[in-house]
Amino acid sequence: MGLEQEIERAGERIKKVILRTPIIYSAALSKLTGKEIFLKLENLQTTGSFKIRGAYYKLSSLYHSKRVQEVVAASAGNHAQGVAYASSLLGIRATIVMPEGASLAKQIATRAYGGEVVLFGQNTDEALCYAKEMQKQGKFFIHPFDDEEVIAGQGTIGLEILEDVPDLEGIIVPVGGGGLISGIATIVKKKRPNIQIIGVQSSQVPAAFRSFMRKRMVSVTSKPTLADGIAVGRIGEIPFSILRQKVDEMALVGEEEIVSALLLLIERKRIIAEGAGATPLAALLSKRTRRIPKKIVLVISGGNIDVHLLDRIIEKGLTRTGRMTRFEVLLRDVPGSLAQLTSMVAQLQANVLHIVHERTAQDVPIGCSKVILILETRGPDHILQITKRLKRRGYVLQRLD
Repeated sequence: MGLEQEIERAGERIKKVILRTPIIYSAALSKLTGKEIFLKLENLQTTGSFKIRGAYYKLSSLYHSKRVQEVVAASAGNHAQGVAYASSLLGIRATIVMPEGASLAKQIATRAYGGEVVLFGQNTDEALCYAKEMQKQGKFFIHPFDDEEVIAGQGTIGLEILEDVPDLEGIIVPVGGGGLISGIATIVKKKRPNIQIIGVQSSQVPAAFRSFMRKRMVSVTSKPTLADGIAVGRIGEIPFSILRQKVDEMALVGEEEIVSALLLLIERKRIIAEGAGATPLAALLSKRTRRIPKKIVLVISGGNIDVHLLDRIIEKGLTRTGRMTRFEVLLRDVPGSLAQLTSMVAQLQANVLHIVHERTAQDVPIGCSKVILILETRGPDHILQITKRLKRRGYVLQRLD
């Protein structure tokens, strides 16, 4: 059976278990980019990402053939949750190896889905090596991306996209180990070879990008990235062979671009995506591709983002776009001086989010106090207006952004 037929088979087998996630048209993003933008919302999938598709199809194949009673997998979170949940549905014991720095929220979720979590290594690659060693204990290893049945499960997304947007011209897909894009590209290019398939990676971990450009598999050292779901130091062999044949282009995006995309999805669409899931939008907005089709689907691959990280991302994104700013102001240490300052800020229609008031710091002159104001503003022009007005009134101030 060829991979295209395997994907069709997977679509039939898993449809009772996985959600057929919606594809929505975004008027706001279309207006912003001059394209027709559709979002495939795998962040709404069971377990919060597309990974349940490949995990369930692989495990169900093992279950029906009675080949296995216990499995082991390695993942920073999404594959872990997919394998844990699929195993619980099929009555198979699952051990999941996660990097020591894996999100606490993802660890908790994996355990809640029924998986036994083992922490090992500093990144996904080290966890993967340890999981492979555990095969010696009789556990069947479920690879997160270098497996045809796993790829077939992920490829069912391509089937749904073709049915829901039959006249589309392009798809942008996050790429880590390559399982998602190789599954989508395989079925889409079979049915509609003119559709452009574009992969996107974080510039912090560009293994698939470099492999694609150099036409040979290249390993890279993983660096910290918001897109931890695609932080894989080496693309899989099976995905790479498909990538070379069926993917039209690869792009890289930086951390600041991912932050901007995450914030835009929240503000414009009320969509919570994880870093990897926001990379297609980041690539589109930053114009990292040579040719962007007119009618395009962005695969929002997952939404499993730690809420504490999300809070920091929102704050950073607001600061970067001028929606929030920090001022350090020296005041005369007399009654009413702070009230006068905040009154002036209010007159300028800025919102005070937080105030830090210090008198005893070493850099504060005698008779003065230092105030740090965190303000919500309308943007860079508004910040400039506030700065000029305060300086004209004699305030000594410094922006801390």
